[in-house]
Amino acid sequence: MIKASSEGARPLHGQRSETTAELDALIECLRFSPGEGRIWFDNQPVALIRTSALSSLHHELVDILGQREAGYFLAQLGFASGSRDAQLARKLDAGNDLPSLIEIGHRLRAIRGIVSMRPVRQEADLAAGHFYAEAVFSGDFEADTRLANDGISHSPVCWMQVGFASGFASTLLGRPVIYKEVECRASGSRHCRIMGKLLEEWHADEIEAELHCIPKDILEGRRPAPARPRRSPPPRPSQPAGEEIGPGLVGTSPALISTWRRIQKVAETSATVLLLGETGVGKGVFAHALHQTSRRRDKPFIAMNCAAIPENLIEAELFGVEKGAFTGATQSRPGRFERADGGTLFLDEVGCLSLPAQLKLLRAIQEKEIERVGDTMSRRVDVRIVAATNEKLEVATAQGRFREDLLFRLNVFPVHITPLRERREDIPPLLDHFLARYNQRHGRHVAGFSDAALTAFCRYDYPGNIRELENLVERAVILGEDHQPIDIMHLVGVEGLISALIGPAPEEEAPPEAPGSACATLLDEMLARGLPLKEVERRLIMLALRRADGNISQAARLLGMTRPQFAYRLDKLQSEE
Repeated sequence: MIKASSEGARPLHGQRSETTAELDALIECLRFSPGEGRIWFDNQPVALIRTSALSSLHHELVDILGQREAGYFLAQLGFASGSRDAQLARKLDAGNDLPSLIEIGHRLRAIRGIVSMRPVRQEADLAAGHFYAEAVFSGDFEADTRLANDGISHSPVCWMQVGFASGFASTLLGRPVIYKEVECRASGSRHCRIMGKLLEEWHADEIEAELHCIPKDILEGRRPAPARPRRSPPPRPSQPAGEEIGPGLVGTSPALISTWRRIQKVAETSATVLLLGETGVGKGVFAHALHQTSRRRDKPFIAMNCAAIPENLIEAELFGVEKGAFTGATQSRPGRFERADGGTLFLDEVGCLSLPAQLKLLRAIQEKEIERVGDTMSRRVDVRIVAATNEKLEVATAQGRFREDLLFRLNVFPVHITPLRERREDIPPLLDHFLARYNQRHGRHVAGFSDAALTAFCRYDYPGNIRELENLVERAVILGEDHQPIDIMHLVGVEGLISALIGPAPEEEAPPEAPGSACATLLDEMLARGLPLKEVERRLIMLALRRADGNISQAARLLGMTRPQFAYRLDKLQSEE
């Protein structure tokens, strides 16, 4: 039996150094018979498969089944492989010493060209029901495949490696062990990192997906610890929900990560930055993140919305006022430039400045000095300018509304911020982030989002971008019930959200109505007949299935869903009948 301490958890030290004899013993497990066209690994027939072929299989499975279902399938393959390697490790190490057995598992993986695994932390006290292992690995084709074909993923993708680790440890210990990938290169991390514990040491909501790769006969009726409420209670302010990649920046999309990397690059300098993007995309958040990442982080960050200041007060707001400069100027006060000295001045909606104000701003940027209104003395200022606009300044310049020389001064390092509808991967983490914020602010305990509400949120186009999403979540938190999820009924008043869930009427039955009227008519009919939302969903799914002649993929497309989403809802409906 595997040796383990009964006196408390102990690190699994004592791994043997790699010697020629040990490597020879492992390599001897691999035998070739070219005449018969057979290859054996520990008397088991195997086949050499190019990594490129595995990558193609990985990509096609994700494309056909969806990421969730493909992950289950590949994890099960990995589990079976890990289980067989655990049996081989026992044969190779007659002493059944746990550190040695785990080391053999890592070497078997490396010898076959799968991954190079490096243990970070390992400890075990099986008598007390404790096992913990953590490792990082490199060279994984699954992460490389995702990055090459689809860019950054919103979640880890090394399913075969996680399944292998779970299968190896479960077979080795004779007890269910679940590994989880907590960092992945495909999600933007520097390396891939997995963490493993005994099944009973996990909480159910932490390993919901990973449980699908464990065969039922291995689980033997064991269950994880009781699940904690998802997305509730709200986290402490120091631990905001959502996936924060930078100060105040939440999301995982490739577009967001790419923009953040540009911000990090320019933050190291004092260059002027021009943030471009639609209203509500978070230009102010990016400006503040840039400041927090720069060498000026300990100095002031001063923001000014140029569109919110009356034209006759712009100069005073920017450069300050001397006492007696005009009626009502009863005392001297510094402007935004002086207050931002040594730090960052954020000028939002800079395209709204009048031509005279633009000229004075240009002089302040060029000369690095300002004059208060009513003063004759120049004051030196060291300010980093970050400007933002939602209009095309080149067009404004061509129309004579914006000075070309000022545009050249501001456009040293332009950063375009992608609208939310083009980076939908960021919607779920943003929902969690805003839910935690407004649960805390309003003293509520709303417990997440229903499937229908989440689908609507993820399919809506957000003309107001992140600001609109934030407002919708706050409204839903106010309307929702404590310890219950936000549902469609809490999104009333935003027709686009409901339309995103229901989808357009079938083309052949849609009358020539004004945009949005068909959806409004459908909603009125639902309410008039007293149809519950679940019944509407059931009818839509069954109608789409009939229209598609039973083809689930085609039915899913009719409703604007992925095949796994449609299949999940169909199975759920059939199980309830």
